[in-house]
Amino acid sequence: MNPLWLEVAGRANVTLSEAQGNLLGKYLDLLIDANKRMNLTRIIDRESAERLHIADALTLLPYLPPNPHRLVDVGSGGGVPGIPLAIARPDAIVLLIESTQKKAAFLKDVAEKLGLTNVAVSEWRAEEVARSNSRESFDVATARAVGAMDMLVEWCLPLVRVGGTMLAMKGEKVTAELTVSGKATKWVGGGKATVHPVELPGADHHVIVEIPKIERTHNAYPRPASEAKGKAIR
Repeated sequence: MNPLWLEVAGRANVTLSEAQGNLLGKYLDLLIDANKRMNLTRIIDRESAERLHIADALTLLPYLPPNPHRLVDVGSGGGVPGIPLAIARPDAIVLLIESTQKKAAFLKDVAEKLGLTNVAVSEWRAEEVARSNSRESFDVATARAVGAMDMLVEWCLPLVRVGGTMLAMKGEKVTAELTVSGKATKWVGGGKATVHPVELPGADHHVIVEIPKIERTHNAYPRPASEAKGKAIR
């Protein structure tokens, strides 16, 4: 097992077993192999993937509830951070939202091959899931490399219960994004954002944006994709 995985998980008082380390390794094998046939990740070097996919995902562990919880990973793509978190926290029930069918099929295949009974995959858009019986039912919503914060809050926070949290993995543009996302965050029930620096080799600009859900989301949100047309709440 990569010692960095143990170190990062240990920051959250999570001790990864050998079996969990094997699952994380097998997941990377599946991701790198599938990436030869479809565009899942730009990180194809094994050493970099161990650090910038697995270890990076595990930096979210300190911000997850200590008890069993429900987590939704919005725009899961190749499965980061949702799958590594599901492996590291088998007590979490994880829903991976991925509307691209080929990517969703890959995620389902990974969950089956790794025996991740705590993982489910939705091929719906996040806006559709948030208007189903899953609305405001999750303790945590995560997202990485999905969109700017002003759009991301509208996709994620309607899925989170009051008292829950949104965790966005962002980069060096985060300050500019947060400057213009305040109104959208408020309108969907979010509170003040806290930015946590990520301590990870080679990830100097990585941060985690933590936003609490403090109020119910108005029924007008999230807007259907056809109505929003890629434009944030203004």
